[in-house]
Amino acid sequence: MRSRRRIRTNPAGPVVVALAAVGTALAAPLSPASAAESAARADLRADVNRDGQVDLTGSTDTTGEDTWSSGRGAVYLPNIDDDTKRCPVTGPGGRPLSDAKLAACNDASDTKVNGTADAADLARIRSVPMRGLPSGAKGSVKVTTGAKQTRVYLKRAGNWVMITPQTSLSAAELRSGVEFGVEATDIIRDTRKWDGRTVIRLTVTAGGQSTSDSVTLRVAPLLTHHHLQKTQQMMVTKLNRDADWSGLQGKFVTDLKKEAEKAGITRPLVTFDKYQDPWAQDFVEPAYVSMTGTNGRRHAMRVMLRSAQPDREAGRELFEKVRGRDIGVVQAFDASAPADWSLNSMGNLETIPPYAHNGRAFAAGRIIMGWRKDSGERPSATMRTMLKSQGFQDPLLLDTSWLEVGHVDEFVQFLPADTPRGWRIGVADPEAGLQLLRDAKRAGHGSTKMFSVPGLGGSPPLPDTIDQALASRHLVSDNIMAAQRIAANLEILKRETGVTDDEIVRVPALYTRGSMARTEGGEDVRVPRLTRMGGNTPLPDEVKEHGQQRWLSRGGNESTAAARATVATSAYVPGAVNGILLSRDRYLAPRQWGPVIGGKDIFTQAVTAAYVKAGMKVSYIDDWYTYHLGMGEVHCGTNTLRDASAAWWQPAGPTTP
Repeated sequence: MRSRRRIRTNPAGPVVVALAAVGTALAAPLSPASAAESAARADLRADVNRDGQVDLTGSTDTTGEDTWSSGRGAVYLPNIDDDTKRCPVTGPGGRPLSDAKLAACNDASDTKVNGTADAADLARIRSVPMRGLPSGAKGSVKVTTGAKQTRVYLKRAGNWVMITPQTSLSAAELRSGVEFGVEATDIIRDTRKWDGRTVIRLTVTAGGQSTSDSVTLRVAPLLTHHHLQKTQQMMVTKLNRDADWSGLQGKFVTDLKKEAEKAGITRPLVTFDKYQDPWAQDFVEPAYVSMTGTNGRRHAMRVMLRSAQPDREAGRELFEKVRGRDIGVVQAFDASAPADWSLNSMGNLETIPPYAHNGRAFAAGRIIMGWRKDSGERPSATMRTMLKSQGFQDPLLLDTSWLEVGHVDEFVQFLPADTPRGWRIGVADPEAGLQLLRDAKRAGHGSTKMFSVPGLGGSPPLPDTIDQALASRHLVSDNIMAAQRIAANLEILKRETGVTDDEIVRVPALYTRGSMARTEGGEDVRVPRLTRMGGNTPLPDEVKEHGQQRWLSRGGNESTAAARATVATSAYVPGAVNGILLSRDRYLAPRQWGPVIGGKDIFTQAVTAAYVKAGMKVSYIDDWYTYHLGMGEVHCGTNTLRDASAAWWQPAGPTTP
């Protein structure tokens, strides 16, 4: 905000002009000064139009320099990566650091610029050269809004020096024009405490008179990825060889690598191995922040968003192994443990691709999360506040009361499409699943086994038949209920996004209420109700030691069970929508292992047909014993790192992921 009036200094030195705190509504900027005025008036400029350059001679970066909107205004990054890997991951003697200490270290936690990679994380602001300044002139810089969350560095003699109250700019520097670098020390956590804005003021004093100018910046929003962004790399847990599940999981990892390569993903798998939590989707949500770099290209920083589950140790490996150059980690925990731990797994966070509808625009997509409508339980309040405070992806809650685990990835997904909208909704269809069984029975195949999966470790194959499944006391009613709940959620999505029935891909599915099974360690856990669970093949202990099974074995939903209006279910046939979008037209689904009639799996045929109709090529990966029996699928056991080069501030049209 420019100050045109001259202000007399006091004998002690340059005057610091008082500036009112800037909120969401800022004063309109004054008209830009002419070139002739620059010698007599301070003129501080930022990259307001977000092209990566600070315009010192024209007016492209003057209009709106004191305001900020989603489409215009200077952006700076939360510098929370660790470009030189200087942050310790263990304490003295190799002892583990606390979660708080792990999170406390990053490039913004010191007062240095740690090399060229760290310098690239700084947003630039510049002063217009003041050619005619007398030799006794001095300048000072002050952060008047957002000072606690902002650091400003001065480029002096080729080095970056942090601005302090004692820093004085010389007349020679002001005549040449000064370059500054700005970083935030954190993301926006709660707009009630900080809305992400900083105001930086330059004051120049010469001949007993002062002139000032200010610019406004806002920290880049933390954004989650959507499926129109290209998959660049995959993440999965790799179990130790001595784990009883390692053989099965090792084959899964090998098969996943092959499928990724077929889809054109060339970067190697990121593998988690320290804490042995197989649910790689659930302890982390890959996100990003970005601005335009000085080279004019998007400068993005990945941010691994740890699940709001402080007792889930696997999240620590994000700091210990993944954090590094242009990769930061954020954790946000509630003060007390939530009643529904499972809702805080990141499989319960997905992102609708960009859209605009009914006067609301979500250029970077919109988050969806599941909540227990029947009991009122919601995901972490701290996490939801943080996500909403970014101002771009306001979380939309969908009802997952009817799901034992309660994650949105169990029934809904978003698929790229060559349509004006650019995407479709993929949704599980229990009615179609029931119809497949009824049609098979009607055709005389009722005695066909319901599942074609072979037994494990000498155990017999599953004995259920199609007739027995349809005669089940609960299976039909549970799936009718699931279909009703999915339909209600679809109405919410249609109302919020404008999606029509023609833009919905319905994928055959079946759900079942849970039953108890015994692990190798002799503990009872809740699993899908399958006849095999009463047999002699126990579940691997890894299934019950992590994620939803760990939570359920400790009592799980018992505190809210009385408030539930429905039973809770999980996938009966492996949930096809709980797969991975590998590329724009390649989809990896869990192998169905459904009834085989005429040499073909009828669920595989129907699932493939649904995706092919939507323009997708489908491949399958076996996750029956690795994830399905633990109430998850291939999506739950993996994660994706996606491209973040698109400008989140520009209205999005159809894109190629």
